[in-house]
Amino acid sequence: MAEISAGLVKELRELTGLGMMECKKALVETGGDLRKAEELLRIKSGAKASKAAGRIAAEGVIGAWLSADAKLGALAEVNCETDFVAKNEDFIAFAREVAEAVAQSNPADVQGLATFEARRQALVQKIGENISIRRFARIEAVDRLALYLHGVKIGVLVDCDGAQDLGKDLAMHIAANKPQYLSKSEVPADVVARERDIALAWAKESGKPPEIVAKMVEGTVNKFLNENTLLGQAFVKDDKQSVEKLLASRKAKLNAYRILVVGEGIEKKGSDFAAEVLATAGGAR
Repeated sequence: MAEISAGLVKELRELTGLGMMECKKALVETGGDLRKAEELLRIKSGAKASKAAGRIAAEGVIGAWLSADAKLGALAEVNCETDFVAKNEDFIAFAREVAEAVAQSNPADVQGLATFEARRQALVQKIGENISIRRFARIEAVDRLALYLHGVKIGVLVDCDGAQDLGKDLAMHIAANKPQYLSKSEVPADVVARERDIALAWAKESGKPPEIVAKMVEGTVNKFLNENTLLGQAFVKDDKQSVEKLLASRKAKLNAYRILVVGEGIEKKGSDFAAEVLATAGGAR
């Protein structure tokens, strides 16, 4: 059997990004042939990556990029399986690069980022978890963009024609309150109708006269619209005024905003630790 030196193992590890033991085993199997060992690992790692693709990737980070003149910006959600991997510097850098590519090339959808597929596969092989580019958001500003990142889990871009401090404050507000819509006029009619039906059914249960029921319904619907629209929400730094009134007082206009929250809408698989222990114990018998 050929002698497998530590230097050869190190060289293979640098080529593939895989673990020392995996590299040494591959070199042993190929008689110390570096090229064949690399090919073998790529085949094996490819199989591992394919298997990983079936697992839920609900953790991750929001990558962000903002041009020097704050006229162009983008956010990108890149997912992985565990929070531990979400702290990996290579993973974080990958997400930032995806965001920059989104800003510069303006792809129609995630499929438009096909040039990152080889990089993604290499990262899957290196880290050993499923990694996916889930979605992105991009803004070309009418005025100037403000960017706010809450750690790596929430990213917000705001296009506001007021002072930069106002844009930053609004971005922080959006991160905290996560409005679904900018204004009441943007809320779909079917959403409002559904809330109205629910409010009516609830109000009728009170046994109040029809005119009181009507007021209760309108009050409930208006509360829903205020809580779920950015302009209607109470400003996070001063809940005595709405965001709309804040903008009016500063003679400012909010042109657009985008927010991405890691894992939003992804169903995470829960785990029953006690059941897992019992299953493991049963399997060990």
